[in-house]
Amino acid sequence: MEAADLHRQIAKITERISGQPLDTRLQDWLNQEFGPDTAAFADLQRTCEAGVAEGWLCQREGGGIRYGRVFKPEVALHGFSVDVVEMADVVGPHHSHPNGEIDLILPRDGSARFDAHPSGWLVYGPGSAHCPTVSGGSALVLYLLPEGAISFTPAGEARA
Repeated sequence: MEAADLHRQIAKITERISGQPLDTRLQDWLNQEFGPDTAAFADLQRTCEAGVAEGWLCQREGGGIRYGRVFKPEVALHGFSVDVVEMADVVGPHHSHPNGEIDLILPRDGSARFDAHPSGWLVYGPGSAHCPTVSGGSALVLYLLPEGAISFTPAGEARA
């Protein structure tokens, strides 16, 4: 497996969601079309697991989290950037999503949850914010960010 495989898989999804509002309807649709019981989901999980094992995903580490931006926003990905993080029973840094965030939750064991959500897709709308949290085990989380927009809250500042 290589990054080009992941790029092709994600481009098929971003083509279908380009221009859609980031809301619960999109979340429901993603879980129906590309959810945990689909071949597309299994393929994405295999590709991400291979990428971590082969060292081309999650190349950086900090605060008990392995992470990395895989693709910057580009036309072929319909303006989305792609990041993948590896987290295990940890709370990540607070950040906001000016344009929203689409998360693909890939538990590495059956009980892991991301922001209290099990395996599947989670959509945060524009202007949302959170401290990303994995509990109950280990998970990979793939993030799609419209225009790559994310804003980390400096340490010590109030959180919305």
